[in-house]
Formats: sequence, structure tokens, C-alpha cells
Amino acid sequence: MSVLVYTENWDGKFKKLTFELISYAHEIAKTLGTSVVALSIGNVSDENLKILETYGAAKVLHVHDEKLKWLSNQAFTSVVAQAVAKENAEVIIFAHNNAGKAIAPRLSVRLGAGLATGATAIPVSMEPFVITKKVYTSKALGNIVIKTPKKIITLLQNAFGVIESPVDCTIEAFHPEINEQELKTNVTEVNKVTGKILLTDAEIVVSGGRGMKGPENWGGIEELAALLGAGTACSRPVSDEGWRPHDEHTGQTGKMIAPNLYFALGISGAIQHLGGVSGSKCIVAVNKDPDAPIFEAADYGIVGDVLKVLPELIAEVKKLKAQ
Repeated sequence: MSVLVYTENWDGKFKKLTFELISYAHEIAKTLGTSVVALSIGNVSDENLKILETYGAAKVLHVHDEKLKWLSNQAFTSVVAQAVAKENAEVIIFAHNNAGKAIAPRLSVRLGAGLATGATAIPVSMEPFVITKKVYTSKALGNIVIKTPKKIITLLQNAFGVIESPVDCTIEAFHPEINEQELKTNVTEVNKVTGKILLTDAEIVVSGGRGMKGPENWGGIEELAALLGAGTACSRPVSDEGWRPHDEHTGQTGKMIAPNLYFALGISGAIQHLGGVSGSKCIVAVNKDPDAPIFEAADYGIVGDVLKVLPELIAEVKKLKAQ
């Protein structure tokens, strides 16, 4: 029996997201009296794979096959299922991101396993197996009971944290059977955004909405983000209007993020937007409407014209950084 973690790498390197998943899995494994097995698909060096032992991975199954260079939902699901069988995994853990949301439901059907998505903490109990998650756009917490022998969890980013729990790790080459008919993804070109902090990696995010009035006023957003080392984001109406690129759109229909600090500047707080940022540790909102829904979710709020408040906020940050 083991706890299996599906890990992602970016150009052969792991990020905080992966370390958080391993840390989370290690806590569950300790309670179950078992160990953590990490599954890595892609061209990753042994040196980078070995880093996972710092956070509690006792074994790493490494799959390196050029056929699996790009994410293919069906093929990757098959690989994970074979790893589950090989390691007799009882609990399988994914990130609650695009890859996790693509693979976990398919794996759930294939294994006949219960699935809890968007977990925010380790299980409340192991018998019965109960997972806590946010519901009703984070207005409440719900408990999900999984009764099947195998259990699948997707973990919200920044919900658990990164904890170092060093163990001795073995790296094992894994050669799963690959069905050519499942390789349906054909990537012909890759265009990567450069010179920006990725929203999914950002600890701090500065986001703007229609209250910014137009793209010509976005300089303040970018200046504040630069001062804080933050990523920039926007609400859906902003990206729909073409004020900002679609890769900055956050919300249920955009990127789901959970930074430590989220600035919502001129954003009213529609339920779809809050659903994508509600995992943020702290939300700071600026809006001229005191009844804007964003204030219900915000930890700190300023009622005022964002175009007047933002320059003052930038000035105060500059003063603090100069000290």
C-alpha cells in the first residue's frame, strides 16, 4: 500500500506546487503507516528527481518516453493507472489545476475510485475517509466522504504549504504500456509567455477590473506588481474587451489561483470571479461601491475610486521599500 502523487515538471524542473503535493501526501502517508511514491512523466534529471525526497517521497517512478512529451489525457490516465497498480496505491493525489482536473476524473472512472476535488486540508479522518473542501464559492466548508477502496484527491494550491520531511529516496525507471490510440494530442507549435511571473506560481497577484476604466490606466497595476514582485491578472470583462491578454483572466472560466496575497482593484466580485480566487490567503479589495460583492470575500477593503487609491498605494509601498 502507498500514497501516489502525480507530479508535474516545467522544462525538467519542479516548482513549489509539486513540493506542496509531496508534503501533503507525506502527512497522509504517516497517518496510514505507509510511504509516498511520486510519479514523474517527462525528461527530468535524477538530480531534480532526488529533490523530492526532501519533502517526503520515498520512491520516484520516472517515465521518460518521447511519446508522452505532451499532456494527453487518455494516455496519461493509463500511465497513472498502471503506476497505481504497480505500487498498490490506496490514495492518489493531484494538484487542482488543469492537468489534475483533466486526469483525475478519468482515473476515477477507470479505477472505480471516489474523487474529492479542491481539498483544503488533510483528511478529517481516515475511517471513514473524509476530505474538507470549500463550497458555495468559499462561503462554507463541506465534508466529502469517500467509501471506495481507492481514493483520489485534488489539492488546492497553497492550501497546505511546503514542509520539509527528508527521507531516503529511490529512483526507479518505469516503463508503462502505451496505447498508440490514446495519443490523440498533436502539438505543432508552442508559444510561451516570457518576462512575466506566471499566475499559477505567483505568491502575490495584482488584478484589475472594469473599474480601471480602460487599458490606458493599467500602468499603475503593472507598477504595483513590479514593486511587489507580483503577477498581474484581470477579470473576465477586461480580457473580453481586449484590455488585457486572456492568459491573465482569473475566475471559474479562467485561471484558478490561490496566491498568498490577492489585490482586487476595481473588481466588483462576481461569483464566477470569486470562484477562481477564493483560495487566496488574503484578499485586498478597492472599489467605489460599498455594496460590491468583493467586500464579502475581502480580508481588507478600501471604498474609493481605484484610480485615486492606486497611486497612493504605490507611494506607500515605495516608502516601505525605501526603509
